[in-house]
Amino acid sequence: MREERITILRKLEEQLCFAIYSAGHAFNRAYKPLLDRLDVTYPQYLVLLVLWGEDDQTVSDIGQRLYLESSTLTPLLKRLESRGLLQRSRDPADERQVRVRLTQAGRKLAHGARDVEKCITAATGTPLDELLHLKRAIETLRDRLLASDL
Repeated sequence: MREERITILRKLEEQLCFAIYSAGHAFNRAYKPLLDRLDVTYPQYLVLLVLWGEDDQTVSDIGQRLYLESSTLTPLLKRLESRGLLQRSRDPADERQVRVRLTQAGRKLAHGARDVEKCITAATGTPLDELLHLKRAIETLRDRLLASDL
């Protein structure tokens, strides 16, 4: 029985999920020294990217953009708020919603982060058009998995 099970399973190196998982780790290692200069973690950087793109959003909107639950996102927001990079407040129009806005320091940090993506793109050693094609393929894969009945 054990021998039969082993032949059914694919090798680790043949798994698409492992290739994506290990690539994610490689990206995190590449981002770390760049984000250390900004004194933010990768998840905090993602939150800031969302707000630099469009400030004054609800926690639920940010969570949807980042595919994060509120219970995961709230501690990130609290840490960024304690650092003075953003502020959270109840929406006067709907007290159930919490709105998130960048502070002046949060907006200023965007200037220090402007070269991060350029450095990461260069580190991949891959032409931009190939990276964009790969990004779209991964997004399609993600969306199909999210829509599946598993």
